[in-house]
Amino acid sequence: MDLTIELEQEDDGRWIAEILNLPGVLAYGDSQEDAMARVKALAFRVLAEQIENGEESSKLERVAFLAA
Repeated sequence: MDLTIELEQEDDGRWIAEILNLPGVLAYGDSQEDAMARVKALAFRVLAEQIENGEESSKLERVAFLAA
């Protein structure tokens, strides 16, 4: 499963990272690197919950993060 991360800088200087193919998975950070680390961690938590609930497990043989 390829997970695409989109990064944007807010007007207040914070960065927001969003995983486009996991709705609702977004995180703020003080830098691009911080926002990306936070959104990746959140994505893994969401994917772990999906596996525990028997959802989407067939697509999770491989996970790759891609920059948009």
